[in-house]
Amino acid sequence: MPNLVEVNYEQTGQSTKTNSMGMREMQARVYSARNSQYILLKAPPASGKSRALMFLALDKLHNQGISKAIVAVPEKIIGGSFADTNLTSSGFFADWKVKPHLNLCSPGGETSKVERVKEFLAGDE
Repeated sequence: MPNLVEVNYEQTGQSTKTNSMGMREMQARVYSARNSQYILLKAPPASGKSRALMFLALDKLHNQGISKAIVAVPEKIIGGSFADTNLTSSGFFADWKVKPHLNLCSPGGETSKVERVKEFLAGDE
């Protein structure tokens, strides 16, 4: 069966180079739009989409007066990309840290995931 859709991405090597804040080219483009209300992020696998979302969320939390951020992903395996991540060693102003009980991609817990979301939304964390 022939390919009905074929997508080819330009491969120049630029996507793996980082700037002074530790961002790849695509991540820096996304970050430059950080003040937008909506951002559609579409990029090939392993291009740094999860880290781009970390950069955005941290900016919203630290610089834009947003008090809470929820990152929703379609699969648990993608959620694993949002574990604690050291970003300051590459030049960013904050590290990504998630309290274990707020990570809904991890198994178990005494309360249901719905209850943990409700607690997060109602709490001061």
